Amino acid sequence: MAQISTKLTRLIDINVPITCPPMANTSSAVLATEVTLGGGLGFLTADYGDVQALRQSLADARGLLKIEATGNLPIGVGFLTWKLEEHHDSSRAYDMIDAALSNKVKAIWFSFGRHIHTWIQRVRQWDKLHLQDTKVFVLVSSLQEAKVASKDWGADVLVAQGIEAGGHGASYAPPTLSLVTSILKHLPENGPPVVAAGGLSNGSHVAAFLTLGASGAVLGTRFLLTPESRYTDAQRARLLTASAESTVRTLAFDQVRGTLGWPEGIDGRGTRNAIVDQFEAGLGIEELRARVKEGTSRDDPDYMIIWAGTGVGDMTEIKGAKVLVQEMHQEIVRRLKAGAALIEAEKVGN
Repeated sequence: MAQISTKLTRLIDINVPITCPPMANTSSAVLATEVTLGGGLGFLTADYGDVQALRQSLADARGLLKIEATGNLPIGVGFLTWKLEEHHDSSRAYDMIDAALSNKVKAIWFSFGRHIHTWIQRVRQWDKLHLQDTKVFVLVSSLQEAKVASKDWGADVLVAQGIEAGGHGASYAPPTLSLVTSILKHLPENGPPVVAAGGLSNGSHVAAFLTLGASGAVLGTRFLLTPESRYTDAQRARLLTASAESTVRTLAFDQVRGTLGWPEGIDGRGTRNAIVDQFEAGLGIEELRARVKEGTSRDDPDYMIIWAGTGVGDMTEIKGAKVLVQEMHQEIVRRLKAGAALIEAEKVGN
């Protein structure tokens, strides 16, 4: 298999410049490990703050990878930083961070917080004390956020998430293409790797961003269409029939779940269904929550939250995460070679 060398692959020692992001309530230990086994980097999620669940997921991942208790764990863990900040005056937030760090994970991912720099400092302090080298990913949705994360916070990797992204993101974000090119233009060449996120669905998309100067890509929705994600068959079936026009940015899903407290400007993109329609029509939130609870119990996709980015229309099959990463790697290589073939060798003489 041809090797792809970028800032990202060299920094975190992976073969494929693809990351499966932490996705609350949908990621799993088996999904993260299969992505890693495929050559990319898979992330677990701390979800909304269950320490015991995170510890169990880390133990599951360690078992799946057959790594002893003291060995480095080649996956990452992602945190919704605003949830950590809800518990900043107790030990709960630190227990969450320390659970990941004590397992010697390869990376920590921070997103959607007001004081992300304080949690980065926690990672740096741990690493210094325990002689570790944990890489810090920070999700950014504007050039200004990228500058702060890079210059002031010392992030190791910038995840540039555009408006097309499924799940939670910034309603003010520009399109992924504009965001990535702007960040690359204004940050120094020796800055942290920039990985593209939002609306990507295949290896060709990844290759396109690599040619722009990005160091890798994040694909979320595509990994929901794997047997290893925690989505149900009904949710995956709905994704297979969805198009870019089927998705909508809304706060409806958070209202019905009660997952409120996101920083200003953050909402979520998912497939439009009865939840969104009835929320927009003014149905009382308690009645809507009851309908969602009942609908979820019978696996009704009209009353289930199904996150999806705008690239969902290009996704036509369910495939194992490891195989998916490997196939996307081959597609990236093919596209990069095809692009290079467009350049003619300089002719010598007459």
